[in-house]
Amino acid sequence: MTRIPYVRREELDPEGQQLWDGIVGGRGDLVVTAEGGLAGPFNAFVTVPGAGRRLSALGAKLRFGTSIERRLSEIAIITTGARWQAEFEWYAHAPMAREHGVAGPVVDAIGRGEDPPFEAEDERAVYAVARQLGQSGRLDQDTYDAAHRFLGDAGMVELVSLCGYYTLISFLLNSFEVPLPPGAAPMWDGPAPDGRGPDRPGPDGHEAGRS
Repeated sequence: MTRIPYVRREELDPEGQQLWDGIVGGRGDLVVTAEGGLAGPFNAFVTVPGAGRRLSALGAKLRFGTSIERRLSEIAIITTGARWQAEFEWYAHAPMAREHGVAGPVVDAIGRGEDPPFEAEDERAVYAVARQLGQSGRLDQDTYDAAHRFLGDAGMVELVSLCGYYTLISFLLNSFEVPLPPGAAPMWDGPAPDGRGPDRPGPDGHEAGRS
C-alpha cells in the first residue's frame, strides 16, 4: 500500500484533472489502479498538480525530446533505477530497454549489480556515467570523455539531466512505497541497510545482503 492515498480524477481541481488526462492519454488505462488512482510516480504527480505538471513535462522532454537514442536513454534509466532498487521503475523500463535494442544479458546484469557484457561501446559509456553519478554524484574525466565522444556537449547535459530526473522518480517511488501492479514479481528482495543493492560489494569487499 502506497504511503499517500490514491487520488481519483473527480477529487482533483481543473489543473489536476488536466494533468491526469495528459498522463492517462499518453499511457492508456494501464496506469489506472484498481483503487481508481494512478500507478507508479503519477499518483504523487497529481497529489501536487502544480509541481506534477512540470515534472511530467520534464520527463517527457528527457525521454522523447533529446539527441540521445532511446536505446541509450533506457540504459541510463534502468541503471539509475537499479542503483536505488526502485521496483516500479525497473518493472516499467527493463522491458523498454529490451524493446529498444539493449541485449537481455546486459539488462539482467544491470539488475543484478554485475558488470554488463556490453558489445557496444556507446552503451558501456552511458552506463558508466549513470553508474558513477549514482555512486558519487560526480564524473571522473575518463568517464566523462568516453561518453562525450558519443554524445557531445548537448548530449552530456541531457544524459546527466536524465539520470537526475530518474533519481527523483526513484526517490518518489521508494519514499512513498509505491507498489508494483498485481502479479508483478519484484526484481530485488529489498535494499541493504546502507542502500547498496544485494550484489554490490561494500567497503570490506563483502556483498551486501549476503553472509
